[in-house]
Amino acid sequence: MIPEQLVRLLYLAAAVLFIVGLKRLQSPETARGGNRISALGMLLAVLVTLLDRQILSYGAIAAGLALGGGIGLWMARRVKMTEMPQMVALLNGFGGGASLLVAAAEYLRAQGSGAAPSLDVALSTNLSVLIGAVTLTGSGIAWAKLQEVMTGKPILFAGQKPINGALGLSILALLLWTALQPTAPAAAFYALIALSLAIGVLLVIPIGGADMPVVISLLNSYSGIAGAMTGFIIGSEVLIVSGALVGSSGIILSQIMCKAMNRSLGNVIFGAFGAGPGKSTKKAEGLTVQSTNPEEAALQLAYAQSVIVVPGYGLAVAQAQHQVRELMDLLEKRGAGVKFAIHPVAGRMPGHMNVLLAEANVPYDKLLDMEEINSEFERTDVVLVIGANDVVNPAARTDPSSPIFGMPILNADQAKRVIVLKRGMSAGFAGIENELFYAQNTQMLFGDAKATVTKLVSEVKQA
Repeated sequence: MIPEQLVRLLYLAAAVLFIVGLKRLQSPETARGGNRISALGMLLAVLVTLLDRQILSYGAIAAGLALGGGIGLWMARRVKMTEMPQMVALLNGFGGGASLLVAAAEYLRAQGSGAAPSLDVALSTNLSVLIGAVTLTGSGIAWAKLQEVMTGKPILFAGQKPINGALGLSILALLLWTALQPTAPAAAFYALIALSLAIGVLLVIPIGGADMPVVISLLNSYSGIAGAMTGFIIGSEVLIVSGALVGSSGIILSQIMCKAMNRSLGNVIFGAFGAGPGKSTKKAEGLTVQSTNPEEAALQLAYAQSVIVVPGYGLAVAQAQHQVRELMDLLEKRGAGVKFAIHPVAGRMPGHMNVLLAEANVPYDKLLDMEEINSEFERTDVVLVIGANDVVNPAARTDPSSPIFGMPILNADQAKRVIVLKRGMSAGFAGIENELFYAQNTQMLFGDAKATVTKLVSEVKQA
């Protein structure tokens, strides 16, 4: 056994490492180091716990570590960068599931001992069950939507909100009953688990793909809160601290994402954005599209002095990040200044584009947030939009009837020339026409992003 004072000191050190690591995640340049520091803090916390607590079976723990570590290593090596949102959703779910299992185990232990838990422990147990179960099933649905196992569009049915309301009231009643009444039947606790799992599904199925970045960050917050509740159950200060950090940072990130879409968190959760049929914006009616080919587009890029690349989910799907990096190198050798404009909700999770481009070794100082780069578009010769849609739609500024009106966007339309790479004229997640595609200074370059950028690279070399 480790002396109590030393244990507390080591747990404090672990908490400090968590905070320092989280702080370093705010910049792409320091994010990798931040991950390592946080991982070191978690390793320290785990080692102290293993040495300090009475362990029933080190063999079982070793088996769990081997199994979990093996699965984690397999996932890390197998999962493509484009599938990172799905993996994050799964990991959020695993975190919630772990909290649910610990809470259920603590309940069964108390039932077996015959000793009624204190009110704070009982409430923490029930909250850990509720939040952990919602996180588990909600994350599973988010994974299924992102993986296209099920439709990414909002799933609605008659009486959905009343059913959710009835479930919510039932869960609240069961939570309070089992916490305040130690003699409540075990069936009530199991009913709480079942209803919590069900409402996790029902809360996420009406949320469309456009809102998945917010959903992922929110579920990440839930997993942290569930972990903190579990810390209260088992008396682990370090789990309380780490869970609180994850929970609070996830909520803050969700609010930032909502601000980037000019929507409230309640609207994201209950608004069923994109559920109805898409409509064309007024300014797109009667207008024609100007198309181009790789040869013409390459000439414009080759002789441009300034280029801004706007990446979107289409770039991730095509896995074109390495080709884009090669194009950037070629243009810079010809004397052009190349920058990347990153919208907060581009992709399918917060920071998706940053991570994707970092994998291709695009320098961090070339990845500029919307606030940093928007003023530069009007001075830019060519903007290359790759797979982005709603985040560059001028309707957000010009069309009050548009569902995205008021959403902050990248001002790509203000550049001298815009080249948009897309497979076709399909609408984005918002389900509306993009006014940018019909603008006088815009040319559409149709085709797979990876193949098209590869052609652009070849043509620029010959220019």
